[in-house]
Amino acid sequence: MTVPRDSAPGTGADPLADGTVLAEQDTDRLLADLGGSWTWLLGSALATLVPGIIALAWPDATLHVLAVIIGVYLLVTGGFRFVTSFAREQGDRHLGLLAAALYVLAGVLCLRHPLQTIAALSLIVGAVWLVTGMLTAWTALAAKGLPHRAVLLGAGALGIVAGIVVLALPSDSAVVLTRLLGLWLLLLGLIELGVALAWRSALHRAGFTRPG
Repeated sequence: MTVPRDSAPGTGADPLADGTVLAEQDTDRLLADLGGSWTWLLGSALATLVPGIIALAWPDATLHVLAVIIGVYLLVTGGFRFVTSFAREQGDRHLGLLAAALYVLAGVLCLRHPLQTIAALSLIVGAVWLVTGMLTAWTALAAKGLPHRAVLLGAGALGIVAGIVVLALPSDSAVVLTRLLGLWLLLLGLIELGVALAWRSALHRAGFTRPG
């Protein structure tokens, strides 16, 4: 964020600098309000649930289709996590931005080479789930006053387990991989849904009237 410059004696404040600072502060506040809304967290949960349901309902999808589904899921989830990170404290925000960047990077890799091998797709998704699960668990453990931190910790633990399972059990079958990823997406989405509802309850008890 831009730091206001001290004006020289007799010259007055720099209106351009002040305007830039105010604009950045307004942007940060807008992103923080949006990311702290339980409806935004609900949208993130749906972005995980929907591709999971599609994968389970369409187990015979080709590797190309599966790569596109996973790639879009990773990109959309990265966008949600990017905005949500602004609702955190400055120190925790960096972890959220890192997780968002990992999701976006992985999504680009899946869409950039949609005809990659099953092993490569498993490696990308498993690594993202493992790393972001560790970051989520760390956030839950570090934030002592976080409401329903046990739910967030559970989400991080599930992400870690999902990443390990996908990495440790590579499949030679696109059908098996589709079902495996679909199952984990469904479970992760349900946990994220629980986080969103828990956050809604915490906001209502605290008397906040954020959007949603």
